[in-house]
Parts: sequence; structure tokens; C-alpha cells
Amino acid sequence: MTMADLTTNVRYIKGIGEKKAQALGKLGVFSLYDLVSFFPRKYEDRSTYKPIALCLDGETVCIRTLIADMPRLVRVRRGMELVKFRAVDESGSVDITFFNQNYVKDNIQRGDSICFYGKIEYNGNRRSMVNPVYEPEGSDKGVTGRIVPVYRLAAGLNQRILRQAVRQGLDACAEQLPEALPESVRERMHLVQARYAYENIHFPADFGALELARRRLIFEELFVLACALSDMRRQRVNDNGLLLPRADLEEFWSTLPFSPTDAQRRAAAQAVEDMCSGRAMSRLLQGDVGSGKTLVAAALIWFTARAGYLSAFMAPTEILAEQHFATLSAMLAPLGLRVGKLTGSMTAKEKRLVKEALQNHVLDLVVGTHALFSEDVSYTDLGLVVTDEQHRFGVNQRSALIGKGRRPHVLVMSATPIPRTLALILYGDLDVSIIDEMPPGRQKVDTFAVDESYRARLNGFIRKLAGEGRQIFVVCPMVEENEELPVKLKSAEEHAKELAAVFPELRVACVHGRMKAKDKDRVMAAFVAGETDILVATTVIEVGVDVPNAALMIVENAERFGLSQLHQLRGRVGRGPHKSWCILVSESDSQDVKARLDIMHQTNDGFRISEEDLRLRGPGDFFGSRQHGLPEMHVADLGADVNVLQQAQEEAQRVLALDPGLDEPENAALRERVTKLFEQSAAGFN
Repeated sequence: MTMADLTTNVRYIKGIGEKKAQALGKLGVFSLYDLVSFFPRKYEDRSTYKPIALCLDGETVCIRTLIADMPRLVRVRRGMELVKFRAVDESGSVDITFFNQNYVKDNIQRGDSICFYGKIEYNGNRRSMVNPVYEPEGSDKGVTGRIVPVYRLAAGLNQRILRQAVRQGLDACAEQLPEALPESVRERMHLVQARYAYENIHFPADFGALELARRRLIFEELFVLACALSDMRRQRVNDNGLLLPRADLEEFWSTLPFSPTDAQRRAAAQAVEDMCSGRAMSRLLQGDVGSGKTLVAAALIWFTARAGYLSAFMAPTEILAEQHFATLSAMLAPLGLRVGKLTGSMTAKEKRLVKEALQNHVLDLVVGTHALFSEDVSYTDLGLVVTDEQHRFGVNQRSALIGKGRRPHVLVMSATPIPRTLALILYGDLDVSIIDEMPPGRQKVDTFAVDESYRARLNGFIRKLAGEGRQIFVVCPMVEENEELPVKLKSAEEHAKELAAVFPELRVACVHGRMKAKDKDRVMAAFVAGETDILVATTVIEVGVDVPNAALMIVENAERFGLSQLHQLRGRVGRGPHKSWCILVSESDSQDVKARLDIMHQTNDGFRISEEDLRLRGPGDFFGSRQHGLPEMHVADLGADVNVLQQAQEEAQRVLALDPGLDEPENAALRERVTKLFEQSAAGFN
């Protein structure tokens, strides 16, 4: 390879060419820098050789051998040829077989010293190895006697091609690797230099070197992210927002027939402080299902209306918008606030009247779905935007609604409890308020994990509760039967038919995400109105919907759901005066699954559950598809590396306090990385 720099296209690397470059492109690797930053997903320990006699049955090992006889070719049938021979060391022997690799017969001769890496299997007293990796002893091919990196692959690539390409890439540009960490940070955190880190993340000298490399690169990735988010926050803090005159929230609290919790008062006070500061509020309000986030939103809507501004409240579904409209109207209309709604299913005339009312500021609050940010909706004096269950909206949708006003204040509500460290990253440009106590009278839902042997007892329990007038949710992981899935999963449609046959005296309905919105809303509305006894559903009911009469939540194939999701589902019951239960049904024998479901039995604390979920499954599953707007992590794991994340945030704050614009020469490479991160993630960043 001639002179190359980090921007050189990978197709110019020896042995890559056009076709393999296209395959690398599917992995996000286009330049030499992308290639050396394409870190292994795991490693195989081929660093130590084991005497043949000490190898265990089923163990994958490296052995150093002498070839004891001439390899012979055996034709089993057409299209199936074997090369077989025996290899020995001082302790014992092993039979080596290669399938359909005739060339091995010419590569290996009797008396050769060859190192093999593969799985040892026992058949009586004889040991065998099939299709092992091999190289002559003393060879520098680097496939035995070392820690070997294993990469993600795409069609047209194999591990050998990738390892060779990365080796060439590092040899060509190791000197040019940018040192993104300021020297002061690197020394304070005792981190190795970039060149050492890149060399040893790909081709570690030993496990100690690998650990040093990983530590450095994990810290660097989180540090760059923390700097980028701090920069966003700094820009926002400098943004002027509507300056609202102060008013005493006690005036609002005193109108309520109950007393708000201390946590609700604290969250509302923090938000009001923002709104009176002269900068635009951007605050995340986190609280478990039923903790009373809507009441905090109502207090802020009242506060905004008092100052002469309009509020918009966006919910992810029509039925939730209806529910919020009813709740907020009941709280705010008696105080003289004019409340309207705007949803997709309203008639053209109804929509037109609401749009006119918004334009003429005849309303103080509009509650709706994404219809609120349609192009033809314009607001006069929009002062506050509230979005419920933010992760259900793309970031762009939130921005579209905010763009309807002149820097309105923003409150983002979420009942998905995210560990605080992760919240600081996911919502890096938001301040965070947490409601960490439940209003009095909120039921604790008893949770049990059972298997199929409990089905008869479970059916008896359903019959008993329905006889007392209670309603039951049953959640399934699929909409309909799927031939291709190996496990017998409950489908909502099939299970609803089964339950209707088992309980002919009860009213059974089914709702799932593939139904038309109006059909879905009709079925949900009937359940809310008490016209259905059992509602079989997919996770469309995970968020929102208040049914105080529902006292039992059954989750089929519970092992298919994340803990945070199970916690959300459990939150659908226990919302009224009735004792409530959540039954998790799973046939899985896995100890991991049992341990996970046991966490649901042990605690109702959403934050503790979310910490466990993050530890077990990583951050991606909090939000399903990558809606959380995080740039993809190459080496850091937000679940496992929480401590490093905190250190990275502290160091980022320290650096930015001294050099807010990263203008100092020492921070030039860092500024470049931060800018690049923004460019790569522009569409997704929160």
C-alpha cells in the first residue's frame, strides 16, 4: 500500500478491492480510520498451548504437534472428501480430519511441526479434531499462540480478510491516529496513548494489554459523547426563552381535593424556576406509572395560562390523548382554563374550529396526538409544550412541535424509568426531575412467575375475579401464529379464541398493533367502559390507558419481554381501589430467565428494575428501535460502563469549564471528534 492517510478509501488496501470494499461498507467501514476503529466483538484465547493428554472432551484448545503419518485422501461419496492423519506430542495423540479441503494433503507432510486450534472430542480413548485452524510452528500468520480478534462480518468477508486488512491499516497509519484526549485528562485518568490502545484492541500482546486498551477507548468514547452533550446543553442554556412572571403554585395546589406529594411539588417548583429564569426550559419529568406526572404537567399548564400563554400537550395515541383531555379538563376547566383537543379522527369541521381557536388564542390548552404539529396548525403565544412518553415520538416530532412557537418551554414526561446515569446521556440536553414517591392509596401489585402447570388454577382465578366484576388484561408477544418461529409463542388472536372457548360466559376482546387506529380505539374504549371482561393484547397497551377496574395482568411467554416492559405492563393494573395481581407465565427452563422474572416478584420499584434491565440487556432495549437518538457505541457499553460514564462526564465538565469552545491547541483533536459526532448523529441526537 502506497502513502495513505486516515481518510484513504479501504478499497486501496491490498487484497480488498471493489467487491470487498462494498461488503465493508455494509459494516459502516469506508475509510482507513473506520477500519482501525472497527473493533473486535470478542476474542479467542489461543495464547497458550496445552498437552494433548490434558485436553478435556469438548474443549477448544491450541496444541503444538508433530505429524505422525502421511495425510491420506478418503472419498466418502460424491461431493464429500476427507483428509485424515494423526498428530502427536510427548503426552498423546489426536486424529485430525478435514472435510472437503483437499489442499491440506499437499500443505502438511509427515514429520512437520504444526500448531492446531480447534475443538477436541473424545470417542472412547481416542481424541479427534475436525477442521481445525493450523499453521507451521514458528509461522507469523498469527492464528495460534496469541489472543485472536473476532469481528462482525458481512457476506463476502471472513475473519482472515478482516484481520489482514486491519493489520495493514494499522501499519500504514498508526503514526497518524489522533490523540482525542487532552494530555492532562489522559494523565489524570492513567490512560494509555491512542496508538497503544488501537494496536492492542485489535492484536493484544496479552490480556493485561487488552484491558488497558479497552479502558482507554471506552473512556475516550464516553468522554467525547459527554463533551458533545455538554456543548448542546451550553448552547441551550444560552438560548433565551419566554420569561414568565412568578406566581405562587400554592394557589393551584389548594384547588385540588387532595394534597400533592412532596416529589410532585418539588418537580413542579424546579420547572417553574426554569420558566422564570429567562432561558427556555427543557426538562425531563420521570416517574413510575401512577406517580402523578400529569398533575405536575397540569400545574405548569395553569402557571403558563396565568402568564397569558397557551400550552400544547402531545400524547402518542388517540386513546391516551382522550384520557389526558378528560383528566386535564376536569382539573383545569373549573379554574377557568379553556381546554380543547386535536386528534386525527376528528371531523374536518371540528379540526378547523380548533385550529382557528389556536390561531386566535381562544384556548389555553390543546391536547392531541401528532396532529398538533401538522403543517396547517399554527399557534399564537405558544408558551409550553408537554410530550408524554417521549420515546414513542421521534426526536424530529418533538422538534416540529417546539418549532411552532418562539422558544416555548418544554416538558418531556416518561414513565419508562431510566437509570439516572443513562437519562443524563439519553436526554443529554434536558434537565431531569424525578418523581420518586407514589401518591397515597396507590396499590402494590403482587407479582408471581408461573409455568404451564398452573394454567387450570390461573383460569379459576380469572373466573373468580370476573365473577366479582373485575376486568383482566392478557398480553401476548405476537399478533398471530407464525410458522417460522421455533418456539410455541402465544399469539393474541389465537389466544383470544382459546379464552373465549374456555370462558363462554365472559366477554373476550382482542387488540393489537396491526389493527386500524379507529378499530383499536373502539376495542380499548369498550374495555375502559367495562363492556369487556378480558382484553387480550400485544404490547400496544404498555403505555397509558387507565382502567381502574382492571385487577389482573397476565403476561404470556413473559421471557420474551424486557424487565422495563414487564414493569410498564404491570402498571396497567392496581390503578383503582381493588387489590391487583400480575402473573408472568413462562415455560423457559433457563436459570437466567428465572432470575430475571424473580426481580419482578421482589420489587415494584421501576428504577431498580430499570438498573437491572440495563445491566442485563443494554440500553437498546429500553426503546426498541434506535429512537433514543444516541450515536452508536463502538466499544463502550452503557449498561456495563456506568462508572466510566460518570468519570467521563466529570472530566468533560472540567475541560469545558476551562475551554468552553474547545479552542485551545491541546483540544483541537477533541473538537474535531465532537464535530464529527454531531455530523454522524445529526438526525437522531435528542
